[in-house]
Amino acid sequence: MRCLLLSALALTVSLTACNRGDEEANADQAVVARTSETDLPAWLTHSDGTDPGRWLAGREAGHPLALDAPQVQAMRGSLVRAAEGFVEDRRMIANRTVQLGQMLGEVGKGEAYGTLLDGFAQIAATRGRHKSLYGEMCQHYFNIRTRGLGHEAALAELSAHEMRPLTRSTP
Repeated sequence: MRCLLLSALALTVSLTACNRGDEEANADQAVVARTSETDLPAWLTHSDGTDPGRWLAGREAGHPLALDAPQVQAMRGSLVRAAEGFVEDRRMIANRTVQLGQMLGEVGKGEAYGTLLDGFAQIAATRGRHKSLYGEMCQHYFNIRTRGLGHEAALAELSAHEMRPLTRSTP
């Protein structure tokens, strides 16, 4: 009986390991497929191995860029600065920036991605350890811009909104 139980346990362990190996191989293949040097995916997924700065710079340029291209280096710096002040990670910030850029383009108010990132990062930095939500700031910015304000005026309004003291709810 003991031998039968040990055999069943050994079989279960080896089948589990085989299944994990298949899953890991499939995950590796998916990442390889998404890190192509000649293709820019529409969005960066949570399992995507693409560098967010390179992807964002390439999306703005309309074609993939080399890792050491000046636009890629500048975009990486903008993403790093933005990530310091927001809850979201660089991948999500890059996705939201493209989304905002598309929305602004549709209403004829396009802005460079680096300009958006740097402006939002400066605003978020004023909050110190209280990080902001990038997606929320993008939505407020878009709403302000559709009211007719320009980029600098929209940033000023966002900044005034962010500078309001944080309030705690009282029981």
